[in-house]
Amino acid sequence: MLEHISKRILLSFITILIILAASYLLLRLSPGDPTRSSFLGENSAATSGLSSEKGISNKNASIEEELHLNEPIYIGFYYWLKKAILEGDFGKSISVDKGKAVFSIIFERIPITLTLNLWAILITYSIAIPIGVFSAITKRKKSDKVITFLLFLLYSLPVFWVTLLLQTFLCKGGIFPIFPLKGISTVIVNGMSSWEIIEKLSMHYVLPIICLSYAGFAGLSRYCKESMADVINKDYIRTARAKGLPESQVIFKHALKNALITLITLFAELIPGLIAGSIIVEYIFNIPGIGDLSMLALSSRDIPLLMGLFMLNSILTLLGILVADIMYTLADPRINFNAKAV
Repeated sequence: MLEHISKRILLSFITILIILAASYLLLRLSPGDPTRSSFLGENSAATSGLSSEKGISNKNASIEEELHLNEPIYIGFYYWLKKAILEGDFGKSISVDKGKAVFSIIFERIPITLTLNLWAILITYSIAIPIGVFSAITKRKKSDKVITFLLFLLYSLPVFWVTLLLQTFLCKGGIFPIFPLKGISTVIVNGMSSWEIIEKLSMHYVLPIICLSYAGFAGLSRYCKESMADVINKDYIRTARAKGLPESQVIFKHALKNALITLITLFAELIPGLIAGSIIVEYIFNIPGIGDLSMLALSSRDIPLLMGLFMLNSILTLLGILVADIMYTLADPRINFNAKAV
């Protein structure tokens, strides 16, 4: 297993390099001037003056030289990679918190996004597995048809539409003003107990987590159903029932354990999917996380910040695949990645 993990880490390193090279190439080839976009909104009243134009022009030239934008793409990527790997310096943002280190900005916001996504993953699997197991047991019955219809309905709903709909109906200013409209911070008044503070803070997380979870458990439960439906028809399941084992033990100990392989495989794909979905959710709910930061960086073509975000997303995606590989062996000890095919 250690040998497999070592090989996977080496392959992941090579994969990240390829992803970063492709990302840098696309950023440099995309239309627009990141140096000019970094100064939008600055000194708007004075931009008509010649001196201010010269000042902005000098700043643009300075940024171009610092980011090596005035040199060929491969040279610019070489200098960025050299600085990032050898010095651990991923540059400074040119639009969000100007002059601040890229990783400082990212690490300030990543706890919020990780909290949202970890809760979303937990809820997704907690709901999807029981629903999938129940649908597999009651396959082709009326309850299964109703569940199937509802799951396909949820899966087909766009995230941005659901987010706006929940804001309209359940947030302050809407029909049922139960949850806060935006942000994740709350006003703490003297005399409030710890439980009251936790309750107020958790109200900010409820709707974003729902928006990140609903499509995931809708799709995952369908995979769980099909995987379980295939397993419960196997001979060893019939043998377990013939031995007189309780149905709950047959389903959850024997059938579900073997059906988990499919769900573990999907775990590696769920992490990048949730991160991509959090861009929309965080932007609409005005949550200062990685998703909102990605939107700001993309709109201003902040190359250093975008490269740092691309690296983070690549690492999380490949880490999810590595965790899935480890979970395979925990779910089924018979799996051996080092075994040679005969």
